[in-house]
Amino acid sequence: MNLITPDGGLLFWMVLIFGIVLFILAKWGFPVITSAVDSRSARIEESLRQAEQARAQLEGLAKEQEEMIARTHAEQARILKEAAHSRDEIIRAAREEASVQTYEMLEHARERIEREKQDAIREVRREMALLSVQVAEKVLRDRLGHEDEQLSLARRYADELSVSDKAGAPADASESSAKVQS
Repeated sequence: MNLITPDGGLLFWMVLIFGIVLFILAKWGFPVITSAVDSRSARIEESLRQAEQARAQLEGLAKEQEEMIARTHAEQARILKEAAHSRDEIIRAAREEASVQTYEMLEHARERIEREKQDAIREVRREMALLSVQVAEKVLRDRLGHEDEQLSLARRYADELSVSDKAGAPADASESSAKVQS
């Protein structure tokens, strides 16, 4: 027995056993292995396809996110612009209202001052009239201190009135007051 060169019988049995093993593997082993490899290959392809879809979706989501951020910034700018416009409008309205209220308050103050001025003038006139009457009364009492003088003055006024009634013209009050003072 030579180790390097095998015998013909050994070679025959080795080929026969190899053929049987090959037949068994070809009949039952290789289909199982190829189906496992094919299913594994299909799963890998499906995973790759899903990964590609996920990547595409992520890119779409990234674009959508950028668009949403841009829309959000635009909306924020619009809201800020509207808020600034509203603020300016409120300030303008408040200024107008304050101006109107100030004008009304000034007008009321002017009216009140005018009323108080008229009241003060009336009060001064009333006081002047009272003082004039009091002064005239004192002057008349001084001049007509006696009862005889008062009676003669009353007769003289009665005569003047009767003469003026007959003439049809009323007696002049300034002449009467001038006569009283003299």
